Amino acid sequence: MPTVNRRSVLRGAAAATGLTLVGAGTGIAANRVRTTREEHRVVIIGSGFGGGVSALRLTQAGVPVLVLERGLRWPSGPNAETFPHATSPDKRLFWLGSAPSLPFLPDVPFERYTGLLERVAGKGMDIMCAAGVGGGSLVYQGMTLQPAKEVFNSCFPEQLDWDLMNRVHYPRVARVLGLQTAPDELIASKTYKASRIFARNAQRAGFSVEKIPMPIDWSFALRELTGELKPSYTNGDCAMGVNNGGKHSVDVTYIAAAEATGLCTVATLHKVTDVAKLPDGRWEVRVDRLTTGGAVVEQKVITAGTLVMAAGQAGTTKLLMRAAAKGAIPDLPDGLGTNWGSNGDRIYTWTTLAEDFGAPQGGPVVYGSKEWDDPATANTVIQASLPPLPNLRTTMLVGYGVSAGRGRFTYDARTDDAVLQWDTKADAPLSKRIHERITAVAGPLSTLIDTTGIAPNTWHPLGGASMGIVCDLEGRVRGHRGLYVLDGALMPGTSAACNPSMTIAAVAERALDEIVRKDVGTVI
Repeated sequence: MPTVNRRSVLRGAAAATGLTLVGAGTGIAANRVRTTREEHRVVIIGSGFGGGVSALRLTQAGVPVLVLERGLRWPSGPNAETFPHATSPDKRLFWLGSAPSLPFLPDVPFERYTGLLERVAGKGMDIMCAAGVGGGSLVYQGMTLQPAKEVFNSCFPEQLDWDLMNRVHYPRVARVLGLQTAPDELIASKTYKASRIFARNAQRAGFSVEKIPMPIDWSFALRELTGELKPSYTNGDCAMGVNNGGKHSVDVTYIAAAEATGLCTVATLHKVTDVAKLPDGRWEVRVDRLTTGGAVVEQKVITAGTLVMAAGQAGTTKLLMRAAAKGAIPDLPDGLGTNWGSNGDRIYTWTTLAEDFGAPQGGPVVYGSKEWDDPATANTVIQASLPPLPNLRTTMLVGYGVSAGRGRFTYDARTDDAVLQWDTKADAPLSKRIHERITAVAGPLSTLIDTTGIAPNTWHPLGGASMGIVCDLEGRVRGHRGLYVLDGALMPGTSAACNPSMTIAAVAERALDEIVRKDVGTVI
């Protein structure tokens, strides 16, 4: 058996979760860059879940939209090599530069490139952000969970009707994303042993276990078993994008459908630097058009009657706070930047002498265990595969849930940036319960490493422009006609014991129903 040590386990965890990433350096200033001007009816900043839903539903209502995306398109297809591999990271993985953020790992510089992931540094907590058409759906594991009614109602404003969303909007998201659970034939195969061990141990510990709905056509994974396709799902090489295809990310669902209407234009490598409100009530968006190396080749000044902020939680919050601090958008609500939550994220490595998980490990996620009876402590624990590494007798366990801890962003005039302020003990009660559950699942002869404790970070940032504080339930920013927030920044610091993707999309679906019904033709 190969030697298992802390460094090898941390390296595997880093590859699986992106914890080695560091955010982009400063952009490359270009001399004598031309400036151009454009006018549009609707501009949407960002192409993730909120931006994708907004683009599709507005274009279906006959409204032309321009979607600004700072990253690239990442097309997949059987046996493609579009996405980087976690075990051999290259420039494609990082947004304009990288360096390690975990202890014990040497500095490994990479060429500047408009890659998939950026670590946005905060004080006490870092935020992992995606870049590319499809946003976070490109690199998320894909767990697509709908909250239970009692947990949802304890977290969201009472005016947000769970029964309506349960009847209309959550099912709509499920249909667009083509949710499926993994087939038993796949789970019984050799490389999914770690998933089977997790399910068995969780049940032995007295926890419920069920299959997790995923936006995946699992027939692609079954074709890998027969050798028709090279391994991508079945060897866990799917955490940083799925080269084989079959993953129903936002780019191939919502965005593709919006583009098919003929009314949606997606502009890639367009990084928004500032937003402002013009004296006539229209919105101004300043954009740097980039090369893949980060050089600015054109600066655009875009005006629009309607502006949808869907740049991701950190992106949206930072842009609005910068505009507020500099007076570019006057009288933004005082609660801007507050009510931020990490969704309680905890990522563990689980190494054990009692079991042999095997290598490689099939992925991305098959089973999960919900503990949702008490809305105050509701949490979910799942098992996720490591990328294809030597057999370290190690796999991944992940937990998240309803946390009371809240942080806030503060604006720093010296850097012209808004930075997260977070108390590392803010999620302590939830973290304690997740640790208890993960320890029970792991059992004796196990070593658990809480990688979140070593390098505090979250893949599920929520809040900053929350409904009920900054926006109404449909994302309309209070006091600002034609300005909307429709991404993770709109959430109330939690997504009710689920990973946020499905709820962000469902809230956006509900919002767009109301926006199309009430605002198109008047505000829009």
